Formats: sequence, C-alpha cells, structure tokens
Amino acid sequence: MSAHLVYDTAPLGSVIRYFDSTPKPPSRFSKKLSAWEGRNGTGRLVKKEPPRSRATFSSPAYFTLHEGDFGEGGTVVVSVRRTYSVESDLRFQIVERPSIGMIRVLKDLGDSPELLHLARDHEAAERWLANNPYSRAYLEEVTADEVGADVIEDRSAA
Repeated sequence: MSAHLVYDTAPLGSVIRYFDSTPKPPSRFSKKLSAWEGRNGTGRLVKKEPPRSRATFSSPAYFTLHEGDFGEGGTVVVSVRRTYSVESDLRFQIVERPSIGMIRVLKDLGDSPELLHLARDHEAAERWLANNPYSRAYLEEVTADEVGADVIEDRSAA
C-alpha cells in the first residue's frame, strides 16, 4: 500500500512495515546493507500530521514511525523515529493493529496527538503514566467501533 493509504487508514499504535522491494544484499557489503536497512524495516505509528500551507512554504501530510529505543539500565539514550511524507516512494504494509481494549497514552501536540505508549489495559496505562509523567497526556481506549470500521471497510492487517 502507499504511504497515503497508511496515513488515511492506519490507527495510531499500528505496526507498519516499510520496504522498497529490492533484495537484501549480502552482509559482506556493509555499505549496501546499511542503505538497504534504511529503506526496509518496521515501526509503530506514533504520529500523523496533516498537510500545511503557509505563505512561503507548504508541506504534504506525513506520519512518524517509532522503530525503537536504545539505552541501558532503563534509561533511554536514543529513540529512533522515521518520518515519511504521503508522497514517499516506499511501499508500506500494516502488520498489526491495536486490539480492542488496548489503551493509547497520547500527548496533545497542536493539530494532532502523539502516541507515547500503547498499554494492554487501563491499569497498565495508568501505571505507565505514573512512572512517566507528561504534561497534557491523556488516555484513549481502542474501541470496537474503530476495529469494526476496519473490518467493514476491508482494511485487513496485511
């Protein structure tokens, strides 16, 4: 599917695979492998931004995938995120959608919220938020209506 379809149909918290349809090079070609890995991977959808138009600048809609956190002893040193325009030439696939009853911990940031954490239930979300205080954070449950709309509109995970 295209980046535009991911932006339009994937709910926050979905696991998204991105790829360029080229074969993975052998590990002995480290530079080629590194370039390939930059265009092929997975991440969790954490943000969607609408298109913007200003007097001197305009940008298309885009979305951000969180690929992982790196650190030691419970301290995150680097958080890897990749942002893609809806005009990206890569292909995308929704690998997994959030399940009914899961709770999104969101932060209100202007035009669109950012996913901070996806918890299995309300209690786990409250516990995570107590340990990771954020201003303007709120909880949102993944509802049956949201998941049902995906089924009715034939938005399968694959």
